[in-house]
Amino acid sequence: MCDICVMNRVRERMLAERGPSRRDLMRGALAVGAAGLATGAMTAPARAQAGIAVHDMTHTLSEDFPTFPGVPGFAMTKKYDFAADGYNLYDLTIDEHTGTHIDAPLHFSEDGQSVDELPVASLVCPLCVIDIREKAAADPDAQVTPDDLEAWIAANGEFPDRACVAMLSGWAEKVDGDGFRNADADGVMHFPGFHPEATDMLLQSLAGAIAVDTLSLDHGPSQDFATHYAWLPAGRYGIECVAGLDAVPAAGATLVVGAPKHRRGTGGPARIFAMV
Repeated sequence: MCDICVMNRVRERMLAERGPSRRDLMRGALAVGAAGLATGAMTAPARAQAGIAVHDMTHTLSEDFPTFPGVPGFAMTKKYDFAADGYNLYDLTIDEHTGTHIDAPLHFSEDGQSVDELPVASLVCPLCVIDIREKAAADPDAQVTPDDLEAWIAANGEFPDRACVAMLSGWAEKVDGDGFRNADADGVMHFPGFHPEATDMLLQSLAGAIAVDTLSLDHGPSQDFATHYAWLPAGRYGIECVAGLDAVPAAGATLVVGAPKHRRGTGGPARIFAMV
């Protein structure tokens, strides 16, 4: 028998055992689609899951966004212009802790996880909102305390595993003015944060993150950053300058944290949204 005959028979046997090829299946699918169109049949368009609302929890980053040290933390320099080059492109200069951003464990520890090492599963989590707006309006140095956490638990049950527990102080409304840093004549800032005792209480839970709508996990006058030093070295992360917490319920939302992924990063600006 000639070599070409053997090759053809082997090929025919392989095709028979393999079944229809991908090309054959595609042709069949196209034929079915054409038949459906010919008879007036139409498939329903793809839609997002009914009843799901998505809320942006991220401030727009700009050169004017307030920072903890009070100096600009973001700059854009146009490198290529559409009129001259056919496309637009900017060089960005960014302080990692500017705008709505993540504090990775490495930020306040010698060898903690960097932002690129955060488990991706930890970045999609239940959102628990602790509303302290009333006391923050009366006292800019107000803090989330164990009593606030206990009140939330009494109303909603225990904090879910991997939850992000977020402070809603109303401070996000001040972001476009000096009231966001709220520095006094001596340069001391006054804004709400997590009390170290509340932080310790959360460390006894399975919560994976804490978040604030202010510039720091610690309240403005803090000199020892006790909350940072307790929370981050424990392998958990923080989020600062969150927006939109007033638009989501105290419990039941899912937070999605679009963390940056640069090697050895101590944190970085993040696009964050909540699904309700």
